[in-house]
Amino acid sequence: MKLHKKDILEALQTISVPGEGQNMVESGAVTNVQVFGDEVEVDITIKNPSLQARKKTEVEILKTIHKEVYEKAKIKINLKVDAPSKPKVNEIKGKPIPGIQNIIAVASGKGGVGKSTVTANLAVTLGKMGFKVGLLDADIYGPSMPIMFDVAMEKPLSVDVAGKAKMKPVENYGVKMLSIGFFTQPNQAVIWRGPMAAKALNQMIFDAHWGELDFLLIDLPPGTGDIHLSIMQSLPVTGAVVVSTPQEVALADARKGVAMFQQEAINVPVLGIAENMAYFTPAELPKNKYYIFGQEGAKHLSEDLKVPFLGEIPLVQSIREAGDIGRPAALQTATPVEEAFEELTKNTVRELVKRNKDLPPTEAIKITTMAGCDAVKKKRV
Repeated sequence: MKLHKKDILEALQTISVPGEGQNMVESGAVTNVQVFGDEVEVDITIKNPSLQARKKTEVEILKTIHKEVYEKAKIKINLKVDAPSKPKVNEIKGKPIPGIQNIIAVASGKGGVGKSTVTANLAVTLGKMGFKVGLLDADIYGPSMPIMFDVAMEKPLSVDVAGKAKMKPVENYGVKMLSIGFFTQPNQAVIWRGPMAAKALNQMIFDAHWGELDFLLIDLPPGTGDIHLSIMQSLPVTGAVVVSTPQEVALADARKGVAMFQQEAINVPVLGIAENMAYFTPAELPKNKYYIFGQEGAKHLSEDLKVPFLGEIPLVQSIREAGDIGRPAALQTATPVEEAFEELTKNTVRELVKRNKDLPPTEAIKITTMAGCDAVKKKRV
């Protein structure tokens, strides 16, 4: 089929330039269009230098020409970036840890929303799916992971690695873990200023023998403070998960948590928002849902902020009881709670796969398969 330049230009007028209001023909972004039979060559120049903008532009051109002009057209796109010069940004980057492929920070703007509970169950669910998982309890002032994993009385051992003494993480339920709680007494308060807390975290990160991990989850303290900055200065965080309840008070702080990761100097991709305590379901009426803290607040927030919604976790008594006795609720097989955490985990991995495909793999090794997220293949505990 013979194509015409006029038809190609009309199709391109329906596409907006990333970050600009005009379509790419009116704005002058399309600098040249050549047509040879059923072959089309488009020269385009955009100002947005991000990989997402480049990929989106290319995909939109391909889809639009195939849809509006000819579905079998052979299209070549010559894309150039003409970004305006701007002051150099002191972007925060960390050095990778050998053997650790992906680092996920789990955060919340507000305390008491169940962030640590979500992190613990996300970790054990990843382990059940066959991944190698580590967990760093970065909540220096309120470490809770030793209790949630029933290892409160354990102590990390010292091991020799290439002539250097390293901490061996405590392990339970297939998850390797380090926490400041292993080094303090149960009734001892940690009264440290920021630099001391940051130094302790660096020791647990870099003086530990984590081995080979597919995921290292970091349970951050509430808020957007010094610990968060220290972590992101020390580590190349692959992505962040923000936890909130549907309540408006929690959502206001969750919005700030997302904004922190999206700041230009930090620039950590937000994998999505998880809604905890989404609804109450009594054990005797498992199909009933009571929206105690509001309905779908975190889901609406994710839509407003244009970040993925990862899933909702119900307010169920067994989740609290499981955390208190040190056996995360996601280990309860064939229950609605297990299904909820599996859905959350699968969505998190799916978003991480997208993130590693869309952004340069300079700070994280790609996950190239979703194998292991299949319920048939996962390991039962």
